[in-house]
Amino acid sequence: MHNDRQLVNLALIGFMGTGKTSVGRVVAEHLHFDFLDTDDLIQTRTGRTIADIFAREGEPAFRALERQVVGELAARNKTVISTGGGLPTNLENLNALKVHALVVCLWASEEKIWERVRNQSHRPLLHDPDPQGKIHELLKIRAPFYQQADVLINTDQRSAREVAQQIVLQFKLANRPER
Repeated sequence: MHNDRQLVNLALIGFMGTGKTSVGRVVAEHLHFDFLDTDDLIQTRTGRTIADIFAREGEPAFRALERQVVGELAARNKTVISTGGGLPTNLENLNALKVHALVVCLWASEEKIWERVRNQSHRPLLHDPDPQGKIHELLKIRAPFYQQADVLINTDQRSAREVAQQIVLQFKLANRPER
């Protein structure tokens, strides 16, 4: 990938349950980068869970907090950034990440996502009478945004280590000087 961007960070986008956090930690370890999860940062700053923010103030309030965090990330260096699943649906967020980070989308099938997240109560968007239907609906809406990543990697049949190795390779290739 030829590119004039200063790729000093790596951002992982994708739907919940695709492995952004687990893979991100392994990638950070490989590259000797810091690891930052935007959802964790928001929870730490607000002293509240994401589920609580969604319940009390709604999704728009949460998305505003995400935009604020994304704006601050450009000041980071050598950081693997794991984003919330809906963060890239705001093109401003996606474009802001692309200024300083290689954006990698982790992708998984609806079935694999459901298998991975069905027992996780901290997922506010799954507090729905039909969580599998909600996954289908959200993936359909978010797919066009996810597809704007620099790199897309399917995580269905791969371990976190295998996915991380692919990401590290892609990051090194993206930062290779042009010949």
